[in-house]
Amino acid sequence: MITANGVSLQFGKRKLFSKVNITFVQGNCYGLIGANGSGKSTFLKMLSGDLETTSGDIFIEPGKRLSILKQDQFAFDEYTVLMTVIMGHKRLYEVMTQKDELYAKEDFSEDDGMRVSELEGEFAELDGWNAEADAAKLLNNVGISQDLLDVEMKQLEGWQKVRVLLAQALFGNPDILLLDEPTNHLDVETCVWLEGFLCNFNNTAIVISHDRHFLDKVCTHIADIDYEKIELYPGNYTFWMKSTQLVLEQRDQANKKIADKRKELQDFIRRFSANASKAKQATSRKKILDNLTLEDIKPSSRKYPYINFEQERDAGNNILNIQKLSKSQDGEIMFKDFDIRVEPGDKIAFVGHNDIVKTTLFQVLMDEIKPDSGVLNWGVSTNRAYYPKDNAGYFDSDMDLVDWLSRYTDNTESTFVRGFLGRMLFSGEEVFKKVNVLSGGERVRCMLARMMLAQANVLILNEPTSHLDLESIAALNDGLTSFKGTILFSSHDHQLVQTVANRIVEVTPRGHIDRVGMKYDEYLSNKDIEERRHKLYHD
Repeated sequence: MITANGVSLQFGKRKLFSKVNITFVQGNCYGLIGANGSGKSTFLKMLSGDLETTSGDIFIEPGKRLSILKQDQFAFDEYTVLMTVIMGHKRLYEVMTQKDELYAKEDFSEDDGMRVSELEGEFAELDGWNAEADAAKLLNNVGISQDLLDVEMKQLEGWQKVRVLLAQALFGNPDILLLDEPTNHLDVETCVWLEGFLCNFNNTAIVISHDRHFLDKVCTHIADIDYEKIELYPGNYTFWMKSTQLVLEQRDQANKKIADKRKELQDFIRRFSANASKAKQATSRKKILDNLTLEDIKPSSRKYPYINFEQERDAGNNILNIQKLSKSQDGEIMFKDFDIRVEPGDKIAFVGHNDIVKTTLFQVLMDEIKPDSGVLNWGVSTNRAYYPKDNAGYFDSDMDLVDWLSRYTDNTESTFVRGFLGRMLFSGEEVFKKVNVLSGGERVRCMLARMMLAQANVLILNEPTSHLDLESIAALNDGLTSFKGTILFSSHDHQLVQTVANRIVEVTPRGHIDRVGMKYDEYLSNKDIEERRHKLYHD
């Protein structure tokens, strides 16, 4: 158990938390959510003791071990991969180190012998004899191969270091587990494994993630940061989002059909309660939800941008035809003899282990780089709007937001542009911010506004959810789902791919798999496709 008692935190005049009281208990997985800048990562640092509170206390039940996913990829550069994972259990690592130092002494004394005996006993109690095997198994599960176990961390790629640090956090069955964005840089298979790990984790876990599917899979409760407080709700992210939206609608409508809204919310709680009773990780959730009342749910203060893509004209029947397209970068094959015909109404998710392959393909489609061979022909009636993975070049200017967005519309009236920015949550004086000081999430919203103004009939998006908060991701999801044109996109957001795509194309240097009319979950679970994917990556 870990508890925050009257915790407040303030930086200068800015107050993040005010007298927060919350308890996290064993057997539950808590999703910590909040708008960008609300203090999610900061709160985890307070829980772990890495950051002092302005007032109040953090209490951890005596004898309980806390583990946190480290964010510094360079902190363990001088250690081997295997030892970095074992260091996740601080006391076990201390015992191992002290033992080795004593055994290495040339003048080994009787006192040293007594001390070694004590350490050996503690080592056995901590399951030290299985430590290396357990660490190696964890590393294999997160995609780090056996041949890397004795390699120093400084020799690994960034994405590999992130996975090693994840294994470090999970090592040794900690009593309290704090994970800040654990799915970053993970492929689908590793994400699925992590979901299973957390669903079967019997201790306390607190997770920050922008992946709605992940939160829905693993969370028994949602801890929502809002109004400088943290409110605790039973259920997963989808339950929290829908219930708080219903409460907000009920409040906004005042007495208008209030009885209907109340019944709608009560029915929703009842349906969710029945479904949740089947969840392995939350057998007590049904009882909690049965006792939940409308008064227990508060409307959120967070706002959703309005994302809606409209076509100026229909694209017709001829969208895109690709034949024998090949491209290599720095001597490495990205894709070879790639063939695909894009049909009207296609919403194609391009998936695969290597993000560079997908980025290269999109750059070829947008004529930013030339293919080595093959042809691609766009239909004469198509017009395209593009969201690149790297958008920094669009904001290398000291223009304000109004002037920047005005470049992408024929209607340059200030009221129109400012109104459009308002839809993307830039209000008041914010519209005069210089674009070169925008945050990552603000840049993404600007790029999406630019795409909406284009009124294109083909949308091409490369990882558009990066840097977005959950509310903006949900709004983008709705906008892409309702779009009537063609979409070619890649995303690590499982729910976005599952709900938007009606066609899955997996691109690898050795070939590709193309499945029309197939949803993402079906694609991942299809045994025939699984065998084909294994051959593409491992043969």
